[in-house]
Amino acid sequence: MDLLQYEGTEDTPKVVLDKSNGIFEISGRSLPEDSAEFYQPILDWLEAYADDPNAATEFMFKLEYFNTASSKLILDVLSKLERLDEDSTLVKWYYHEDDEDMLEAGEEFEDLVEVSFEFATY
Repeated sequence: MDLLQYEGTEDTPKVVLDKSNGIFEISGRSLPEDSAEFYQPILDWLEAYADDPNAATEFMFKLEYFNTASSKLILDVLSKLERLDEDSTLVKWYYHEDDEDMLEAGEEFEDLVEVSFEFATY
């Protein structure tokens, strides 16, 4: 599978989807002008990945901020991860230690999907 990588900007997150090196990351700020358009290649990549996933998948979210439109697409990303083996899939949700809103957002996502979460500060 091809590497999918975007450098982060002020309005879009950094994205690394690298099957060969086992790196799956969305980090930074997510408030793109058109969230659906921005996230569609990510969703397509994950759909293809689900057909032949690695033995273990650790997906890292390290978001500083995301808008309401992005939250729907982040949920869509998490829903794609539900297709993978639950025992070998982990979402690592990072948040600044003083950002309780981001922790709560991760906990709300955890309640909505059947994927294991681990929370950590940075």
